[in-house]
Amino acid sequence: MLLRTIDRFFRHEASGGILLMLSAVAALIVANSSLSGFYDSFLGAKLAVTLNGEGLAKPLILWINDGLMAVFFFLIGLELKREILEGKLKNPKDVMLPGMAAVGGMAVPAVIYAALNWGQPSLSGWAIPAATDIAFALGILALMGTRAPASLKVFLLTLAILDDLGAIVIIALFYTADLKIEYLYLALLPLAALIWLNLRGQHRVAPMILLGTILWVLVLKSGVHATLAGVITAFCIPLTDKWGKSPLHALEHGLAPYVLYLIVPIFAFANAGVVLTGITLADLAAPLPMGIALGLIAGKQLGVFGVTFIMVKSGLARMPSEANWMHIYGISCLAGIGFTMSLFIGGLSFDDAALMNQVRLGVLSGSVVSAVLGYVALTLASRRNAPAAVPMAD
Repeated sequence: MLLRTIDRFFRHEASGGILLMLSAVAALIVANSSLSGFYDSFLGAKLAVTLNGEGLAKPLILWINDGLMAVFFFLIGLELKREILEGKLKNPKDVMLPGMAAVGGMAVPAVIYAALNWGQPSLSGWAIPAATDIAFALGILALMGTRAPASLKVFLLTLAILDDLGAIVIIALFYTADLKIEYLYLALLPLAALIWLNLRGQHRVAPMILLGTILWVLVLKSGVHATLAGVITAFCIPLTDKWGKSPLHALEHGLAPYVLYLIVPIFAFANAGVVLTGITLADLAAPLPMGIALGLIAGKQLGVFGVTFIMVKSGLARMPSEANWMHIYGISCLAGIGFTMSLFIGGLSFDDAALMNQVRLGVLSGSVVSAVLGYVALTLASRRNAPAAVPMAD
């Protein structure tokens, strides 16, 4: 009975989002309990992999954020390549509406954050509210079941994928510090080998994973954020090998459960531990957390819903099938669930522990409000679309 219940849970589309939420709640409880000292010291513990004094020595939190998240971005890269070559991003007409909505949903939150933090050192975190958490947002939508049109899932998934692509570009352009060009030159060697294997239609993925790991180390040492190595490696995995099989499909299918049910929850537990002691409403109203929260709540709604409304009303795009404007509003709210990606960009933006606590406060409050608003809006929309009851004949 217990095993069947567990199996049903993990088969449900919302399971990833639920597990993510539970991990965040666990982090909040631990960070505000007598275990907080152990929590901080554990994440700050140094883990070193060296050979003859050369190698990597980083706190555990950075191994999670730079290492495990590289695997997360590797999976994102696999999904992006598949969608571009044979999925939802293959037809430009299908991409136009969610693509423009994604641009609006990244630009408006960044502007709101920048306006509230202008002239402050915290301005460097302008990209934090621009991100959308795919697992969390899709998990909330999955709770609606068949009450929400299937086209909404396609719309939200495409929007979130393009949002992640935008986040990858932002990380590459704006979050690179102390660039060491010699390591980038060395990184060209495993990259060239990966491209060669891809062109040959390599069947075995083990050599490509090994080369991707070497690429990750060199990119990390160069100062460019190492998660980009995960995306680059993913794009070098062949969609079809010389035998007609798909290493990309097999790798994506095999890796997805580990990322969804292990890596992302570990990241959430390690990064969502907001210390609530002494926090007041005035702290939430500070420019940094308020900029993030308003960016995720108001910015995403204005950006996603506003651009979608303009595109549809101007005749440049068509509304997703069977959807109404309340559905679109609900999706624009769900796009404001930044969580994983927002926390990740926050960690790139700030080293100071006090500032990171403000980041967590803004991300959690903005994401929770967005999730509740999105669920309520989609519930109201589904009731509006529900067929009227047929009266019984006398």
